[in-house]
Amino acid sequence: MDAILSRKSIRKYKNIKVSDEIVEELLKAGMAAPSAGNEQPWEFIVLRDKEIMKKITEVHPYSQMLLNTNVAIVVCGDEAKEIYKGFWVQDCSAATENILIAAEDKGLGAVWLGVYPMEDRVNAVKELLNLPNSVIPLSIIPVGYPDEQKNSANRFNKARIHYDRWH
Repeated sequence: MDAILSRKSIRKYKNIKVSDEIVEELLKAGMAAPSAGNEQPWEFIVLRDKEIMKKITEVHPYSQMLLNTNVAIVVCGDEAKEIYKGFWVQDCSAATENILIAAEDKGLGAVWLGVYPMEDRVNAVKELLNLPNSVIPLSIIPVGYPDEQKNSANRFNKARIHYDRWH
C-alpha cells in the first residue's frame, strides 16, 4: 500500500543513470499486470537515445522532462495480439500503472505521459519509433532519480463511493 499511496508524478530527475537491471524490474512489474483473457497485448520500447527523446518533445507538448532523464519506457498495445478487441487500452493502462508504482517502490520518480488517444501524438510517436501498423503507443514513462520534492495527494473521497446503486 505504501508505494501505491505515496506515488506521485515526478518531472525532474538527477543526472544519475537508471541501471538496466532496474529497468528490467520495472518491465517485469508492467508485464505482471492483468489483461483481458490473459492476452498480454503489450510491447515496451526502452528509450535511452537522447536524440529520439528530444524529437518526442517536439511532437508531444507535455514531454519536456524527457530532456533531463536517461531512460523512458513507451508502453504500446499490439492490436494483432488482441483476443478481445479494444481491451488493449485497459491492459496497457494497467501495465503503465504497475510501472509507476514499481518506480515509486524503488525510490525512483516517474510520470505518465499520455499518447493514445491523441491521434497526432500517436502518429508522430509511431513514426519516430518505427512501430508496425498494429502497434499503438499508449503512454511514455520517463523514469529517473527524483530531483524535486513532492507530497503525494490524498485523493480518497467518500462522496465518490456508491453502494448497490447511484445515490
